[in-house]
Amino acid sequence: MVLTPLSLVGLVLVYLVGAVPVGYLVAKLLGFDIRSHGSGNIGATNVLRTLGKGPAVITLLLDVVKGYVAVWIALALGPEPWWGSVGALLAVIGNCWSVFLGFRGGKGMATGLGAFLHLMPWAVLPAILVWGAVAGTFRWVSLASLAAALCVPIGAALLRYHWSGVATALLVALIILLRHRDNVARLLSGTERKLGERVSAS
Repeated sequence: MVLTPLSLVGLVLVYLVGAVPVGYLVAKLLGFDIRSHGSGNIGATNVLRTLGKGPAVITLLLDVVKGYVAVWIALALGPEPWWGSVGALLAVIGNCWSVFLGFRGGKGMATGLGAFLHLMPWAVLPAILVWGAVAGTFRWVSLASLAAALCVPIGAALLRYHWSGVATALLVALIILLRHRDNVARLLSGTERKLGERVSAS
């Protein structure tokens, strides 16, 4: 992996794409600072609980798109497969620690989904099924997200994707676990909110 000034600029751009705080911007357009409502997170789940389905769907789709676009930009920087892997990692880092929000942000799940849909789609599809099964059964988005995130590196390894992609999927799963540490604590204490529960945005 040879870094040139142009490729360094490209990697910064990849991070910045991942760092676009979609949920924050969607809520701002509706007159709310999403960080002051619900869990305080800027992701689609908190947007759903505070602002409803429409804003949540927009947040989810745009977070997925920015992950996909970030990997597309990274792959344009060089032909080696690890460019895409670095792009996926930077997109998730950008989402979780956004320069636009003082290095705060989301939990990386939707952006990671978009990134890996571009990088290793066949490893992502089983993870989506796992997410749906866990969310449908237990109605805990956090538990479903953690289970799905852990499935991606396993699927990537079993399907023999490039080692850099497997390593990146594992790193992203660890980041998602780190970002969900409060959710894990609430799951253990039995206080985690379930899918469909609403909180006031006023």
